Amino acid sequence: MTKLRATKTRKRASDDLLPEYRFDYSKARPNRFANCPKERVLVVMIDPEVAKVFTTPESVNGVLRAVVNAMPRAPKSKAAIRRKAQ
Repeated sequence: MTKLRATKTRKRASDDLLPEYRFDYSKARPNRFANCPKERVLVVMIDPEVAKVFTTPESVNGVLRAVVNAMPRAPKSKAAIRRKAQ
């Protein structure tokens, strides 16, 4: 009886997981929630001649903000004005 127990113990020690805990990695999918950045990052490629002038991200952002502020704004629609008033 002692030999029988020792054999079962050795067999289980060499087999780390029970069959019901085996994982089929061929069916695995990447975790869509892992390493999700809280803030989205947008990368825009600029031409090499433009990159020579704007060497830092801050300089590019500064010029783009100035352009956006200089653009004429579209008039608000009447529906948007009504929603804001409520």
